[in-house]
Amino acid sequence: MSGNNLALSKEELAALLDLRRHLHAHPELSGAEHHTAALVAGELRRLGWRVQEGVGRTGVLAELGPSSGRAIGLRVDMDALPIEECTGLAFASTTPGLMHACGHDIHTAVGLGVAMLLAPLAEQLSGTVRLLFQPAEETAEGARWMLAAGAIEGLSALLGLHVFPSIAVGSIGVRHGALTAAAAELELEVLGEAGHGARPHQSVDAIWIAARLVSGLQEAISRRLDALQPVVLSFGRIEGGRAFNVIADRVRLLGTLRCLDCELYEQLPAWVESTAAAICAAYGGQLKMQWRGIAPPVQNDPQLTRLLETIAVEQLGREQVLELAQPSLGAEDFAHYLNHLPGCMFRLGVAGLDGCAPLHHGGFNPDEACMPVAVNLLATALKRWLEQNNTP
Repeated sequence: MSGNNLALSKEELAALLDLRRHLHAHPELSGAEHHTAALVAGELRRLGWRVQEGVGRTGVLAELGPSSGRAIGLRVDMDALPIEECTGLAFASTTPGLMHACGHDIHTAVGLGVAMLLAPLAEQLSGTVRLLFQPAEETAEGARWMLAAGAIEGLSALLGLHVFPSIAVGSIGVRHGALTAAAAELELEVLGEAGHGARPHQSVDAIWIAARLVSGLQEAISRRLDALQPVVLSFGRIEGGRAFNVIADRVRLLGTLRCLDCELYEQLPAWVESTAAAICAAYGGQLKMQWRGIAPPVQNDPQLTRLLETIAVEQLGREQVLELAQPSLGAEDFAHYLNHLPGCMFRLGVAGLDGCAPLHHGGFNPDEACMPVAVNLLATALKRWLEQNNTP
């Protein structure tokens, strides 16, 4: 390993594992990360970082190094998901129906590990490192809150990471250009006419129309849109009806829609609304639609990507640094920051010998050996970027 690379000691790693397991056992929903934020702020102050709490509601900012010179940031997210954990871990969630099923406990611990490594080097830094502990990534609100609170003011670059269960622990994935998709939240309301279950011909069955809508939109995507510009529509919630023998007059569908092409993304709201309205009208119903943009694509900056890749090869070896051939259709509100400054996010391998359950699954259990990989890489990258971008 190069002498310019930083690495956790055994004692630091043991402390970090304890922190991660505590965070995993005490997950908090988006916008309610009060305990997590307090723990993070306390650890950062203990390490000597300059800390600001309540940024973007429950976010935490911390800075190290001189206030002069160019500054670089690291964003990590802290929120959990409304998912019942079924890992059987000794440190499993203590809150029923709530779990760190997307690895944000790992992300938060990695951010604290970076703080551990850099803290003794405060006097040596040629510029400022800022850590952004962000709330509410899962609801795609947190980045906007942090931006509104001025969290990136004065920054020249931003790094980020996300665990990735399809990559083995000890490896990372990098991608030049688009890493994630543009995504939106979709709410469709089918309006019919109630009636007796024995006489459906005297009503307009909103449940029947909703079923046609789910399949009809999927068919329309495959037949009316260019297959070379992939679009993924997934409905995660359907609700409607009042009784077993009453024809429903109203059904609500919630879903998400994702694509890689930004121009197509701008056209999709009108296309979905006109297509869905036509399907509803064909069966005597009406449609109401609401559309909320979640995030644009994450576009990785070339220079920052090369920096991360170079350091990863130094620390891990060429074979452990994977070039990701395709972007993900997942969304990431890290993209909102990149509308204002260059940034780069990489994929952190977390699959152990037995693999790893997918993200947002109750059995998601990343291999904790991923943590020193990310901490060492990010701490070194932040320090080296300052050295390369600040004139002595």
